[in-house]
Amino acid sequence: MADQPLTSRGAATYQRILDVAIQEFAEHGIAGARVERIVAAARTNKAQLYAYFGSKEGLFDAIFFGSLERIVNVVPIDATDLADWAVRLYDEYLRRPDLIRLATWARLERRPAGHLVDRPDRLDDRKLRAIAEAQDAGLVRQGDPFDVMAMVIAMSMAWSPVSNVYAATVDEPSEVHERRRELLRESVRRAMAADRQGG
Repeated sequence: MADQPLTSRGAATYQRILDVAIQEFAEHGIAGARVERIVAAARTNKAQLYAYFGSKEGLFDAIFFGSLERIVNVVPIDATDLADWAVRLYDEYLRRPDLIRLATWARLERRPAGHLVDRPDRLDDRKLRAIAEAQDAGLVRQGDPFDVMAMVIAMSMAWSPVSNVYAATVDEPSEVHERRRELLRESVRRAMAADRQGG
């Protein structure tokens, strides 16, 4: 992004580019996204986009890392109640399916194996500490905190926009969502309960 502070008009243009680009990348991925479509819909030009973001890849990075921060901040973990966290993640995927699609494109086009982002950009340190503390307190089953976190997130994504079984939408009846929430809540609760029998 430009080193100089943005004017109010510049800030509005910057935000329009982000808003349009989220949908473009979510629908078409990194390779399939077109700068021409983004600048046309954002009512700006390529020079302005490149001045703010440097490249199409730089624009994707700004959106992608912003989406990670949003999910961390909007859906903070409560390691003493991982079942509730999973349900809140389910609800966030309903509200913002585009953010999950962005992560999926990043996985498909950039990181087919291993962590989705490099260590400095990972935002899971606090989550992993919280899980480890809950394990130490006897509230969560033992195991690598990262694996516990990954399993809960995977369960929360069972009906997400990237499910290979069924992708839920916010337009479905509320009783359907509530039924899924209850199943998810109970499944995570059972799966992540501390082992009381040592085996």
